[in-house]
Parts: sequence; C-alpha cells; structure tokens
Amino acid sequence: MAGGVTKNSLVTFALGIFFGFGISYVFVNYISTPSHGPGPPSRRSVENEEVEVAKQPYDHPEVNVADSPHKALEWTDLDDAHHKGQDKEAQDLFERVPVLCWVMTQPDNLDKKAKHVKATWAKRCNKVLYMSSNAEPNFPVVGLGTGEGRDKLWPKTKAAYEYIYKNHMNDADWFMKADDDTFVVVENLRYMLKDYDPTEAVYFGRRFKPFVKQGYMSGGAGYVLSKEAVKKFVEGDCKARSVMEDVEMGRCMEQVGVRAEDSRDKLGRERFHPFVPEHHLIPGRVPKGNWYWKYQFYPAHDGPDCCSDYAISFHYVSPANMYVLEYMTYHLRPFGYNYTPPIDLNRPRTKTPSPQ
Repeated sequence: MAGGVTKNSLVTFALGIFFGFGISYVFVNYISTPSHGPGPPSRRSVENEEVEVAKQPYDHPEVNVADSPHKALEWTDLDDAHHKGQDKEAQDLFERVPVLCWVMTQPDNLDKKAKHVKATWAKRCNKVLYMSSNAEPNFPVVGLGTGEGRDKLWPKTKAAYEYIYKNHMNDADWFMKADDDTFVVVENLRYMLKDYDPTEAVYFGRRFKPFVKQGYMSGGAGYVLSKEAVKKFVEGDCKARSVMEDVEMGRCMEQVGVRAEDSRDKLGRERFHPFVPEHHLIPGRVPKGNWYWKYQFYPAHDGPDCCSDYAISFHYVSPANMYVLEYMTYHLRPFGYNYTPPIDLNRPRTKTPSPQ
C-alpha cells in the first residue's frame, strides 16, 4: 500500500513539473515578451509594411498613403525645362498621337491619391479626366453617379467611356484608362501607338489569357483603346457575366470585334506592368506559384528582362513613389549620355484578323 502511494506520488510530481515548465514557457514567450520590443522587427512585420503582391488576381492590396506628401510637389525647373531642345520627337508625337487619359478614382481618394497623379504623369496627356461616382467642388472630377466599390468598377468603366463618347471623342485618337495608383509614362505610350491607325478597332495593355479567347488586358496596369474601339464599345451591346472590370472589358472587346494587340517591345519585354517596379525587377518578389505567372498570355520574366526600356505603366504605386518615379523618369540623368537618335524597340506590325 505504502509502495503504491509512493509510486503514484512520484508520477504526480513528475507531471506537475512537466506542466509547470510548459506553462512557464508559454507565459515567458507569448505573454510577457512584448511583440514590438527592442531589436529589429520580424521579417513578417517588415513585409507587411510593403505593398503586398496580390494573392488572387482580383485582390487589390492598398498602397501606403500614410507617408504621402500633404501637398502636391513641384519641381523648380518648371515643366521639365531641362528637357527643352531635347524633346523634339516627344513634342512631335504629342501632336501626332493625341491621348486622352481617364483616371479611375473615388471621393475618398481625391486628396490622398488623385492629386498626386495630377501633379505627376497626368499632365503629359493631351487631355485628362478624373472619373468618380460624384462630382466634387474642389477637384476637376466627373461624377458618373455609379456608386463605389469593387462591384461598381465595371459599370463605372462603361459609364466613363460613354461619357467620353458623348463629350470628348474629338479631343484625342487614343483613350487610356488608368487607376489612381498607376504611374504612366505617356511619351512611351505614344511611341508604341505611333505605328497604329486609330480608325482600326484595337486595344493594348498587359495581356492575360484566361476567360477570353483572345485574352484581356490587366485593369491595374491600364489599357488604351483606339477611337474606333471606343465607338464599337459604346455602340455595341455587351452582356456582363461578372463584376470583374478588366475581364468584362476583354469579353466586350471580343464581342464587338475589337482586336487585342501585342504591347511588348521587339525584344519581347513587357511595357504595361500590374505591379510596382521592384516586384518585376527583383527575382522571387512574385512567387512562382502566384496567379500572375499562370495568367500571362506571353512568356513572362522577372529580373532585368522583365521590362522594356520604354515601359509604359506600373501599378500599386503609392503617392510618395509617384514622385520617385517622376524624378527617376524625367529628372535623373547620367552626365555625358546622348540618347539621340533613340533605339527603335517597336515590334514589326503583323496584321491579325479582328475577333468575330
């Protein structure tokens, strides 16, 4: 009897020691240790401060607006004055290839995002329109009356092109849609378009392959329609099957006979980009299992071969990085380099039939 009691006591004592140490470990490591104590932050917390790569094709990670400039920034060399005398071809294309840019925005983003688009790349469009659900007294925005939300992006896009068709068809030959977190190098867009006829029903962008036989263009990277494509789009009768704006635009383009064109340069490098430059340039930033790789209409690359020297757009660009890209594109130059005449990187034109 005494021996049995002694054995049970030893077992009880051992279990008590085991559970005691276990509880102490949990307490010390998960309760008493502060989550943001001294030392470098964890890798997870660092990554969460960056723009995340969309895990699904229709996720829309929010860009960082917390460190945005309160006021729109201006350079003192007014209107790219240091390019004067060196922009003859760009000025020639400005006249020969007029582009209307329309920027998809919303009331909450006018001060946070749209004003920084207005201060940077949008001023190089022949005409720019900001499209929102409501008109605002302190910003030049068109109120479409569509409401806001991801399920309103397709109705909003249709309403925007209908508004353009009724009011601005004579202002340009090409009509580009961009988001308020997209940065566009408009001169490179004109360069790509210069060999195309706006009376042809064509459109361009970053071409994805699912859902639509001829592919469709990424909404975030932006897409551009010829004048004839806008006419066919608005006058056509497209039946929506989802709320996915870019997919529905692709379906509609195919239904009304607008041809999806190849936007790559002659080296096979892409010009429209659905992510920030870092995610395309640095190998592994977009994991190989990500939807992005499966959606590519053409073979895609990360690293230095990702992007054309005449890249047109990048997406998920924060307001602060709008100014970084503005500086890197239009102000930073290595001394002693002469880029005239420029290298021609446009692809030879191949005539493909319009979709039936």
